[in-house]
Amino acid sequence: MSIEKDKVCILIPTLNEAPTIRELINEFKVLGYSNIVVMDGKSRDATREIALESGAQVIVQSEKGKGNALIEAFYKIDSPYILMLDGDGTYSPQDAEKMLIPLSEGYDQVIGNRLIPENQNAFSRLNLFGNQFINRLFKLAQGKFLFDILSGYRAFTSDSIKQLHLKETGFEIETEISAEAVRNDQKIKIIPIQYFKRPGTNTKLNPFHDGLKITTTIYRLAKSNNPMFYFGLIGVIIMIAGIITGIYVLFEWFQGINHLPLTVLTVLLIVVGFQIFMFGVISDMLLGYHREVMYELQQIHSPRRR
Repeated sequence: MSIEKDKVCILIPTLNEAPTIRELINEFKVLGYSNIVVMDGKSRDATREIALESGAQVIVQSEKGKGNALIEAFYKIDSPYILMLDGDGTYSPQDAEKMLIPLSEGYDQVIGNRLIPENQNAFSRLNLFGNQFINRLFKLAQGKFLFDILSGYRAFTSDSIKQLHLKETGFEIETEISAEAVRNDQKIKIIPIQYFKRPGTNTKLNPFHDGLKITTTIYRLAKSNNPMFYFGLIGVIIMIAGIITGIYVLFEWFQGINHLPLTVLTVLLIVVGFQIFMFGVISDMLLGYHREVMYELQQIHSPRRR
């Protein structure tokens, strides 16, 4: 079952996308989508002028960063459905229909999966490896494998967006959207999509700097979704440090050399590390109990079946 196109808002965050934005908007127009919003990050080229000429609504975002653009756009858009994609020409409007269909089937969010064999030529080896590593780290931290958490091609219902409490201001926003969707137990559909090399615009993503920020974001967001992973990792690292110093102290002791201060440090590291690890275990148990209570409350307040 398809969704009426006038109920869909096409959301395109942009920053200096003059070479690609006209063709992108025109393709959506040809496909019958008239509600197109360009969220511009104060481009220095003619992106805004071209978007206006092409018939899109242009909003200049208040703060810098892709995250700020999406947070502001989600607040302002009141359409029942939102289809979001980058304005750099790497995503195809031809995939719009198959991205939206799952929403009519009861799904809350749809993620376009770029990481399929047909698209491998569009990635450098470094970017492909980085994406695969980040997706597996996300599964470890959040407990759910979403194939392509950094995809910029997504579809949402308005209700699912209201459940997302977003704070990330930069490229980490896709990671936070994915984590929030998992935290709220949203129904997520993964759809294989086309993905192309950037035609004529420079990438704004630094693979090392932004990759590190995304990785730390995944770890930080695990604090509320998977405390066992968050605190357990800290505890294990501290205990390993204690074990290493302990091995050194023991080796020196066999040589007739005593290191009393280092021995005390070894004991402290192992004890503190174990306590932090156990705090993660207890937090995980409390989180599980909280989720059970919330589920029971939802069952009580939901309409009873006749």
